[in-house]
Amino acid sequence: MRLRAWFVLLLMAATLAPVAAQDAAPHAIDVPRWFVEGFLDLREEAAAADRQGKRLLVYFGQDGCPYCRELMQNNFSQRAIVDKTRRHFEAIALNLWGDREVTWIDGRTMSEKDFARMLKVQFTPTIVFLDGQGRIVARLNGYLPPSRFSAALDYVAGRMEGKLTLGDYLAANVKDEARASLNDEPFLMPPPFDLRRKAGAKPLAVLFETRHCQPCDEMHAEGFKRPEVQAQLKRFDIARFALSDPREVVVPDGRKLAAQAWARELGVGYTPSIVFFDTANREVFRIEGYQRPFHLAGSFEYVASGSYRSEPEFQRYLRAKAERMRAGGQTVELWR
Repeated sequence: MRLRAWFVLLLMAATLAPVAAQDAAPHAIDVPRWFVEGFLDLREEAAAADRQGKRLLVYFGQDGCPYCRELMQNNFSQRAIVDKTRRHFEAIALNLWGDREVTWIDGRTMSEKDFARMLKVQFTPTIVFLDGQGRIVARLNGYLPPSRFSAALDYVAGRMEGKLTLGDYLAANVKDEARASLNDEPFLMPPPFDLRRKAGAKPLAVLFETRHCQPCDEMHAEGFKRPEVQAQLKRFDIARFALSDPREVVVPDGRKLAAQAWARELGVGYTPSIVFFDTANREVFRIEGYQRPFHLAGSFEYVASGSYRSEPEFQRYLRAKAERMRAGGQTVELWR
């Protein structure tokens, strides 16, 4: 009887072990089962995808990231998006803080977290798309709602990167249920626009938007109305331009450019984007994509406080900020 019981226990352990191993996934935030595990040699992964007529999608996530959860539970729960992604891409997932070994296209090997640092991943989710030679052809820094995410997939799958920017493609192909005009705010700088920082000036935040942009509307209607965000806005001079704005601007380095030409030069990919410049007229940080109030306020504070100088990784800064708030008895609402 004892031998039989022991055999049953061994059989149960052997049966359950693969399930436990599968559940203990190395990814931050559960990813769909159709993501490829692979050996994380991105040279081979990109080439293998190319042989199938696909491109490589590299996702960076982290635990406790509400935007990652939104991507997985909202975007990747929609059949049309899942079918499109599986048809045109091989997808792999990396942990922003992970220790698995990744091989980059030049043969260098490093941990996931060091690889994320090398690519200057500041937001999660970040998605990087690679062609068959391992070149980055597009990048999504932050969460995009389903309509915009689906259009971004079309842009990369259609190999449009040599024809127009991602921002121009989204502006032409995504019609959100949104305002037909830009949102006005009392804190926005009036024209004419001389954006050079002079002695004693505040740092500069430049907001790029488009009409018919639902995330832009939400940022104005909700994010900019929060007291914690308004407190940070007062620490900046804030200019706002449409991506198609033809008006002449004196940019921080002193040149005169049309606002639309400057946006292209800066590589603004989608809206809303906020590009931050310090008092020495240097770009020091930028927000690209959908930001809830906690992260929006944190981004402005990150620049205004000068924390970017001592902590180049924004996610580490946010984690430390959240820990301080919790230690002080405050509730941290990442998605509220």
